[in-house]
Amino acid sequence: MRIILGGEAMIYADNASTTKISESVFAKILPLLQEQYGNASNLYSFGAKAKRAIEQSRQQVAEIISAESSEIIFTSSGSEGNSWVLSGIASLYDKQLTHIITSAIEHPSVLNACYALEQHGVSVTYLPVNCDGLVSISDIEATLRPNTKLVSIMLANNEIGTVQPIAEIGEYLKKRKILFHTDAVQAVGHIPANVNDLQVDFLSASAHKFNGAKGTGFVYIRSGITLPNMIFGGTQEHNKRAGTENVAGIVALGAALEESVSTVIDERLKRNILVQETIAGLQAGIPEIKFNGENTERLPGILNITFPDVSGEAMMHMLDLKGVCVSTGSACFSGKDKPSHVLLAIGLTEQQAKSSIRISYGRYNTKEEVKKIISAICEAYKKIIAAKVAGRN
Repeated sequence: MRIILGGEAMIYADNASTTKISESVFAKILPLLQEQYGNASNLYSFGAKAKRAIEQSRQQVAEIISAESSEIIFTSSGSEGNSWVLSGIASLYDKQLTHIITSAIEHPSVLNACYALEQHGVSVTYLPVNCDGLVSISDIEATLRPNTKLVSIMLANNEIGTVQPIAEIGEYLKKRKILFHTDAVQAVGHIPANVNDLQVDFLSASAHKFNGAKGTGFVYIRSGITLPNMIFGGTQEHNKRAGTENVAGIVALGAALEESVSTVIDERLKRNILVQETIAGLQAGIPEIKFNGENTERLPGILNITFPDVSGEAMMHMLDLKGVCVSTGSACFSGKDKPSHVLLAIGLTEQQAKSSIRISYGRYNTKEEVKKIISAICEAYKKIIAAKVAGRN
């Protein structure tokens, strides 16, 4: 996807971080920002119209993930949803007697919520993963305790794209009557996320990952399960999250998700082809590179690459100068001089983790862009290596 920055065209290949809002979705929400701006809580027709738009979006989401509309709560982000589920479950029990299980490669919004809960007496187990980033059900079984209240495992990883065996984990936990949450932020809109097939009790998602607007997400909460209020105040969002609703963002979420799901098969095929061509091109130009998490099912479009003896951050900046946008991992950790916790968890050394970048293709990327990305990476790699050799001489 080409973007214009300072008059120059850039190739955007960081769609796991965020996506461009769909043009048809953007056109749909403009009237909600400029003309139909009523407060959905007001009873007169101007407000009622906004309320109907929200409920239509709620129904769209529910149908796509095979839930009931009453089980969908709109949020501001995936991080908000993750934090609410984790802290909400912990608050229902004596924290000193509460145990939560998660994995070592979760998004920072899950890990940091767990770290905070530990400070208040909650016990948390962080499961290891194998070299492809997969959680083992046998490890879950081995760490279960009589006081295990919640297991939280992401549906797909945002850095290496690994898709977890959520349905199998869900089936196992359901038999033991243990609540199960999945952070599906990176997955929803790109792979099937049927909550009944997955057998989850909670699911979090965010619109900006599937060409919706930033600042809107949702949480699925299985009927019969009650979480404490997220925000106190009015009666919005089934009395759980007070505050005037982001009508435009919510409508964009429903429309974008419906649009994304309608093209998911074609998009998966297209993005897999882009990834395969990138792998082939980079292996031809830089035979010594390594691809992380490639031996298991992955999200379409995500590619994590480790370069020998080259800083991932240096590579990212060099590519930026060449007009290509990629990342070194999760945007939530960008700017921190720390290796990726995901790459460390799958067995990379600290140096290898710091020598990695992520390419993530989206709806608007093309084969022509892939050729330019391959060329830019190979040129940048040779230039960085040459500079290092010159510096040693």
